[in-house]
Amino acid sequence: MKINKLLAAASLVTFCFATGAASADTLQMWVRSGIGASFTKLVEAYNASHDDKIQLTEVPFSELVQKYATAIAGGQAPDALSLDLIYNPAFAAAGQLEDLTDWAKALPYFAALSPSHVKLGTYEDKIYGLPLSVETSVFAWNKDLYQKAGLDPDKAPTTWEEISENAKKIRALGDDTYGFYFSGGGCGGCMIFTFMPLTWGAGADFLSEDGKTATLDTPQMRKAVGYYRDMVKAGVVPPGAASDTGTNFLSITNGKIGQQNLGAFAIGTLVTEHPDIRFGVSLIPSVDGKTSSFAGGDNFVVTKGSPRADLAKNFLEYAYSLEGQKVMAKYGSLPTRSDIAAEVLKDLDPRMQVGVDAIAVAKTPYTLQFNDLINSANGPWASFTNAAIFGDDVDAAFANAQEEMQSIIDNAQ
Repeated sequence: MKINKLLAAASLVTFCFATGAASADTLQMWVRSGIGASFTKLVEAYNASHDDKIQLTEVPFSELVQKYATAIAGGQAPDALSLDLIYNPAFAAAGQLEDLTDWAKALPYFAALSPSHVKLGTYEDKIYGLPLSVETSVFAWNKDLYQKAGLDPDKAPTTWEEISENAKKIRALGDDTYGFYFSGGGCGGCMIFTFMPLTWGAGADFLSEDGKTATLDTPQMRKAVGYYRDMVKAGVVPPGAASDTGTNFLSITNGKIGQQNLGAFAIGTLVTEHPDIRFGVSLIPSVDGKTSSFAGGDNFVVTKGSPRADLAKNFLEYAYSLEGQKVMAKYGSLPTRSDIAAEVLKDLDPRMQVGVDAIAVAKTPYTLQFNDLINSANGPWASFTNAAIFGDDVDAAFANAQEEMQSIIDNAQ
């Protein structure tokens, strides 16, 4: 059953909450499996310093959204949820989330919270979700491969012409060394995260501002596709990229990839798990040289009618405190507050600051049909990126995706 149908069914029920063995001062919260130590350590720190407690339940990532919708419909929903921010608009539109507007806007640091997260948490001028974990996409390069290829290892490329030329020089090193990598095998989530910034920074988007019109076929998108197609044709991208559905998303960690767009979380992965790789990071240049990024991560939402809404707010205020932000950053999460980011990161790897800088130029598509349009392996975005970059008929790839996107949008009205 599609998520919108589940939400429609849930809107017909009266909410009640399962208390089980929990007391009134214990917040029941669901998170996606593998959420990482940054959040679990935050909860541990909160529980150790407060009388109220947070009880976490991990739900498999692929099941979380549907399970939450089903739980709402059955009156068994948790008090709060760490929700992938792309799904925030759909749950807010269905009336399933607590209105946090007055409390949120009264926070003295409200204006410093990640703007993309706040935007995705807003529906019809009301706030139903606030940033919990922030992730951005960045450009990374292997400094050792740059040096071997005769490139300046400390100079970040600022255009896709530079990136393409650098990729050719790195590929010329031979063997299984390649100049660029991306997961292009129908991984919609991977490609919206790493490829869309090429057009966002140049002022284009694949959706209109109101989300009602597909605007995929633009000169900027065609230019972005052209850069990737040319690199594929030049043989600087490993052949396996065409079928990679995200399994090898962090290929730069193998030491054989010269350049890659990836998540800022990879900075911590490289530092802690691959200390032998010397790397640099910078903002992703768009096709006209201006920078952009994808803002990902989770929003904190409270299920409508929860009797523990105040406890949820207290916990989130702790997460936003300097202490809470430092706990999360220590384990790899970017600060959600720009006003204290420098203080939070001062003792950590300085490359983390690039991930924070990306927040200011990052975007996230606002649509109630994100899964059908973007994330679905059989959806138009995933099919488009694979066909346009690796296929023989670019015009057909654009036309088919544009038509299918518009059809999905129209059918949802």
